[in-house]
Amino acid sequence: MKIIECPRDAMQGIRDFIPTAKKVAYLNSLLKVGFDTLDFGSFVSPKAIPQMRDTANVLSQLNDSNTSLLAIVANQRGADEACSFERINFIGYPFSISEIFQQRNTNKSVDQSLTLVEELQIKCERYNKSLIVYMSMAFGNPYLEYWHEDIVAKWGEKLSNLGVKTIALSDTVGVSNPNNIKPLYSLLTQEYPHIEWGAHFHTHLESWREKIEAAFNSGCRRFDGAIKGYGGCPMAKDDLLGNMPTEKLLSFTQEKKIETCINTLAFESAYNKAIDIF
Repeated sequence: MKIIECPRDAMQGIRDFIPTAKKVAYLNSLLKVGFDTLDFGSFVSPKAIPQMRDTANVLSQLNDSNTSLLAIVANQRGADEACSFERINFIGYPFSISEIFQQRNTNKSVDQSLTLVEELQIKCERYNKSLIVYMSMAFGNPYLEYWHEDIVAKWGEKLSNLGVKTIALSDTVGVSNPNNIKPLYSLLTQEYPHIEWGAHFHTHLESWREKIEAAFNSGCRRFDGAIKGYGGCPMAKDDLLGNMPTEKLLSFTQEKKIETCINTLAFESAYNKAIDIF
């Protein structure tokens, strides 16, 4: 199982600015753990997400690691900046199947967003990066828009046709459950086996296990988490719903004897630093 640690998602909604030196120390501790990828920062408007305004400065102080680095962008300008750094391996883009949320999150329609994905894919190929699309509101939304797994599959096919090879289904507001997780991953992993389908769950603490188990048993092998479940999407609702706690992901993999390449002692050290950061 690949575990992607998401300190960017954990930090972005915090109003008080976390000093750059603190971010660097925390991220460097995470780079020792053995995560497949670290979602470390974003190149977005500092007015929209002021917490991430020091991402370039943070990046310049990160230690070497076998862990890949992922940065989130919302437009061409952000992608240009992210692609200028050789150290960054992955560019992430939040693509929503909800028209309301896509406008709220990136000020674009879904069709405009798809056009941008095509442009980002071309840019990533040019700069030797890989594009990861986060399909937000993939399990439903609070806006009463019609949802069906076939809608998710339709957009997945469109993204695949553009050359996107990694798509993370994002439960932006915590509405996923085994009844919508199982059919989605069973369908998508069978119909589009060339796509790496990930899971970015926001969750209440009492429902974390059923979400991981349903996705894993249905073919998902890529999971996002954040230590202690901090964070959530500040563009989704007024009350943030936390991320999937990484320690819960690890307890699941240990119980099921699933290989993750995680260094337990290094994780404990990073966990203690998270308490200080947050």
